[in-house]
Amino acid sequence: MIELIDMALLAFMAVVAVTVARLRNLFAAVLVTGFFSLLSAGLFLVLDAVDVAFTEAAVGAGVATVILLGALLLTDQEEKPRHGHLWGPLVAVLVTGAALIYGTLDMPVYGDPQAPVHHHVVPRYIQDSDAEIGVPNIVTSVLASYRGYDTLGETTVIFTAVVGVLLLIGESLRFRRGKDEP
Repeated sequence: MIELIDMALLAFMAVVAVTVARLRNLFAAVLVTGFFSLLSAGLFLVLDAVDVAFTEAAVGAGVATVILLGALLLTDQEEKPRHGHLWGPLVAVLVTGAALIYGTLDMPVYGDPQAPVHHHVVPRYIQDSDAEIGVPNIVTSVLASYRGYDTLGETTVIFTAVVGVLLLIGESLRFRRGKDEP
């Protein structure tokens, strides 16, 4: 049943991605991109990666959508017609995709119990996290204690991005209304 939900979400994400690529109205493209991020967060949630789902929903659907809407204040609503061929971007995407696929060739098989990640710190976290931290949920103990500074850093980056976006939007609105108006 879960595989059916995964496949449905992936298929819907593919449809939304094609829709974004075909839209010429930039406002609609921004909104549909935000919807794509929400679908991605839903997929992460189904895959039991709640922390990644929350981050995707906050950053992908929230902050990124606000940044793009702020950028739309400074541009036209419609995409300008293209002139020439799109061979350059196509080649860049194909080369990047090939490099990413090449980089994954030496990875262990998904779910392999003999993978190196399962023999380093994971056994220690499983055995000692309840005694050391006092939190029964291992993921929470890792994120809140063992990787506490990293989590604090990620939160600081997200907060800084939100403040920057709000400042940019406020400045853009003030510029559009005229500097004399409150």
